[in-house]
Amino acid sequence: MARRPVIGVCTALERAQWSVWDQQAALIPTNYLDAVRRAGGFALLLAPDPALARAPDEALDLVDGLLLVGGADIDPASYGAPLDPATIDPVPERDAFELALTRRALERGIPLLGICRGMQLLNVALGGTLHQHLPDRLGHRDHLRARGSFEGADHDVELTPGSLAARAAGEALHGTKSHHHQGVDRVGRGLLVTGIATLDGLPEALELPDAGFVLGVQWHPEADERSRVIGALVAAARDYGSATTASSSTSASRGNPATATATRAGGSLSKNEP
Repeated sequence: MARRPVIGVCTALERAQWSVWDQQAALIPTNYLDAVRRAGGFALLLAPDPALARAPDEALDLVDGLLLVGGADIDPASYGAPLDPATIDPVPERDAFELALTRRALERGIPLLGICRGMQLLNVALGGTLHQHLPDRLGHRDHLRARGSFEGADHDVELTPGSLAARAAGEALHGTKSHHHQGVDRVGRGLLVTGIATLDGLPEALELPDAGFVLGVQWHPEADERSRVIGALVAAARDYGSATTASSSTSASRGNPATATATRAGGSLSKNEP
């Protein structure tokens, strides 16, 4: 059986209640995990860790792809802005951890998908900035949706034909589910806006051309079982994992004849991965 591509999924760090407990927790909605599994991936949860923020390769060596999910507002100090009163409960420890993983994943060419906050974090990682409260600037009203629900949150995003965003979504005019009050202001270095909300022109898809699979979407594909976006990340991670395995096997076979024999004997599995 072929090894499933491993998707590192960054968790939130929040106060939570369950059973008899009420305490700080590393958590994530299970619909992200369900989407990864449906696409044939293996979700590996990555919780904020100061040691990994300093040396992210320890975590990235374990994964074939990285998924940055939604959650708390990003601390504006990370992009050199003062705190707006409308910014809600930033978690600097999470920001530092995810920014370090993102920047190193980009250097290594690891497939990366940022969802909602994750798209904003990708933008910040590359020197971009955010609108801290969209209704003050653009009138964007997604923050008024029912808390904890995407009910009534459907809107269309126009994707650039032929872009990674359009290929991942499978169409150029994409219906989305969205819930946010912050968004991209200045676009980060090298990123292209390849999706805009038809309501008001807000950037809702970013990608890094000529960098493999690097995509950020402002909407929530995990909330739509018909969405192909997370599946596209898993497919890219499968290719990345296969290429990495093949490269390691080649290096091993050149360096040690005994290893080469063992690699060839056991290497047919990676060749047959889809």
